[in-house]
Formats: sequence, structure tokens, C-alpha cells
Amino acid sequence: MEALISAVLGDIVSRAISVVVDKCREQTTTEEDLERLRQLLLRISIVVEEAEGRLVTNRGMIRQVCMMREQMFRGYYLLDAFRCREKNTEEDEVSHCSFARSAFSPAKRFRRLSSSTQTESMIIACRERSSKELKQVVLGLETMVADMKEFAVFLMSYPRMHRQPRSTYLFMDRCMFGRQMEMEHAINFLLQADQQILGNGDPGVLPIVGSALIGKSTLVEHVCDDERVRNHFSSILFYTGDSLTTDETATTFRDNCTIKHQNINIASVEERSLLVVELCEDFDEDAWRGLLRSSTRSLKHVSKIIITSRSEKVASLGTTEAVRLERLPEEAYWYFFRTLAFGSTDPEDHPELTSIGMELAVEMRGSFMNAFISAGLLLGLGADRLRARTWRRVLAHFRDYRQKNTLLLGGEYPLDLQSRYVWSMAQAPHLGRLKLFLLRDSYQRGPDDRTEVPRVTAVDLLSGSAAVPLGRSEVLFWRSLVPPYYRYMRS
Repeated sequence: MEALISAVLGDIVSRAISVVVDKCREQTTTEEDLERLRQLLLRISIVVEEAEGRLVTNRGMIRQVCMMREQMFRGYYLLDAFRCREKNTEEDEVSHCSFARSAFSPAKRFRRLSSSTQTESMIIACRERSSKELKQVVLGLETMVADMKEFAVFLMSYPRMHRQPRSTYLFMDRCMFGRQMEMEHAINFLLQADQQILGNGDPGVLPIVGSALIGKSTLVEHVCDDERVRNHFSSILFYTGDSLTTDETATTFRDNCTIKHQNINIASVEERSLLVVELCEDFDEDAWRGLLRSSTRSLKHVSKIIITSRSEKVASLGTTEAVRLERLPEEAYWYFFRTLAFGSTDPEDHPELTSIGMELAVEMRGSFMNAFISAGLLLGLGADRLRARTWRRVLAHFRDYRQKNTLLLGGEYPLDLQSRYVWSMAQAPHLGRLKLFLLRDSYQRGPDDRTEVPRVTAVDLLSGSAAVPLGRSEVLFWRSLVPPYYRYMRS
């Protein structure tokens, strides 16, 4: 009885101390919360970077790393937003207060209010919401860091991947960003025991749906390059046709398939193949269902199929839940862009540039291509790249570019290669602002295409470092450094 009473009293005292500690945390000032957030982000970023450098196969740990990464993005987003707000006037503060928002609420912009009283009340309300969210993020990160000891112990048991140590900004453009959960979902599907669906002999089908340039081919390429997938399948086949129509036959389907990978070490095991079908255009659903059986008979040992398309109709072809690729959350996209744009420079030393960069990231609407081009443009400006005037100029020209394309195309600004008007930062007093109109011709080439690549890049053209071509000509818009290493051209 004495032991029981002692245990109960100990539990009561422990709970009381926890309540007092929590109350003390809630009474901290914004400056104290920001300093605590900096320390927590430093600790959690070390763990995330260590996890990304190891071959983690446990699904629970992978999900935990993704949660840490999401909270890290959100934390850096808030930290930069508060730092920017300290340097802005009250009027600018109203337009920037939407930076410190919930990751799950839609982005909103506050317009200027004619009444000074309304403006002041809006600023106060924005501060209160921002401070409340800041405390929530700090408390969430503290809990996550406190529970990190066991995770770190398990993490050390996984082998380290062979990668030369580099700074983050050096390999950011050479790795797939923000698609780890989608990748693990696809790999788990491929490694599942081969089961014939409904007993009809058809292989399992995983649909991947997403808009143009959202990263479908990049995701598939990384999945197929994973060591677990390569060891599981004897061969990986890619269908290289543009579209599936009723004119497609089993023979032409087979002829359009190329062997992407072949594992000669699986001779003694029952052969199984993976078929990847990437459709750029729409497709005939009846044609696909008819070809599915005939082609899998002609392509022996196909046990799993991945099919990608921009059309939502492809989701109905799957034997499992489709993977849908969406734009990155605003917090994750900002972390991605800030790393590319600042390079080795610490954004904390340049709050004004950080503020302009956050506005630029919002304007780019989650486009990977725009992020690389804008970052390349800023980094290529030499000594002028750390001047606020230069960053404002890039922001102003990008807004003009987006508004013109929206008016020309009607509706929302597109994220794919359908833009018609491109801005230029080149100075030409005798010509006024240079206007470069893009034709409908936009296309991509794979690494196996030996066609000569244009020497003039989009960054050269926009910065004015290359002479403006007369008449119709080709421009290398972007060369991806991530598999499948596509090159995107515009004319």
C-alpha cells in the first residue's frame, strides 16, 4: 500500500511539473520562440540530413523522416517570414503576414485597406495568429526532438549510401526533392508478392497521375533505379510510344518497348518483368484494356505495370490506389528555392533578399523549372546578385511575365511549357523593354537523343549575356541534372 501511494504521489507531482513547464512555455515572448526555433531547426536538420544519407528500408522510419522534413520546411518558412516582417514597414507587414500561415490552409493575400484603423487592427490580428502558430510549431518540434533518441539509434544501424559529402546547395539540383513518400508507395507496390488480380492472369497496375512537368518521369526513373526494385525484377521495360490508340497492335506495342534494365543474376529465380508505360497524350481506354492482355502475353513474365499520364482517366486502370503528384506545399517549395537562390550564402544575413525571394517563390506557383531558371539567373549576376535592387527587378519582370501569359492564354497561369511570352532583363534603351514571343513549338529530348543542343540558354537570353537572335531560333530552356536527364527546348 505504501508503494502504491508513493507511486500515485510521484505521478501527481510529475504531472504538476509538466503543467507548470507547459505554462512557462506558453508565456515565452516571440523573440524567445524564434531563438528556440533556430536551435530546434538546427538539430532536426542534422537528423534529416543523416537519414537522407542512409539506405533506410523501414516504412515507419521513412514516414517519420517525412514528418520531420515537413516540420523542418514549415519551421524555416516561419523563421524567414518573421525575419522579413521585422525589416518591413507596417504596410508591407499586412501583405506579408500571409507567410506565417498554416500549412493546411490556402494562401491568401491581404489588400491595402483605406481605413488606417482597419489596417492597424488587421496588423494586430495577423501578429497574434503568427505568434500562436509560431508557438505551435516550436512545441511540435520540441516534442519531435525529445522523441528522437530511439530513432537516431535505429538510424545508425542502416548502411550509409555512397555519396561524396557536399553542401546542400551543391546537390539540391541533382536529387529528387519532395517525393519520398510517393516513391516508397510505388516501391512497396512493386515489391509485393505477385498476385494475379481476380484470377484473370492480368498483372498489377500502378497509375501515376499528374500535370505536365510535375515530375512523373523523374519519380518513375528513381523508382526503377532503386536497388531493391532492380534486384526484384529480371528486366524493366519502357514503352516509348506517344499514345495508345485502337491502331496499336500487340506486335507494334512490343516493338515500341525497350529494355531499360536487365538483371542477369536472377537466372535461377522465376523471371518477372516490370513494364513502364508513359503516355504524353490522352489515350483510348478500350484500346488499353484490349492491349493489356495481348501485350502481356507477347511480353512474357510481365508481373507489374506502371502507367503515367496527365489524364485522370488512367486512375481507373489501376489495380491499386493511384499515385497523384501535386504541387509542393508552399513551405517545401520555399525551402527548395531558397537553397537554390542563395547558394552558399546564409539567408539569415540578408532578410531583405529573403523577403523578396519569398514573394518570388509565391509568383512561381510551385514550378520546378521556373525555380531553376530564376535561381540560375540570380546566381549568374555576379557581384550584383546580393543587391535588393537586382532581386526586385527579377521579381518585377517575373510578375510582368506571368500576367502577360495569363492574359494571352486566358485563365490561370500554366506551369507547363505552354507560355507564349517570356520576359528579358537585358537593357536596351533604344528598343525599350525586349519582348520575346515564344511559338507553340516546345519539346523535350532524352539523354539518348544525339541531336545537337542549342548553345543559347534561357538564363543567357534573360540576363542579356547572349545576343538576341533574329527571327526563329531554338533555345535550351532547361537541362535537368536529375534522371532521366531531359533537355527542354523552346523555339
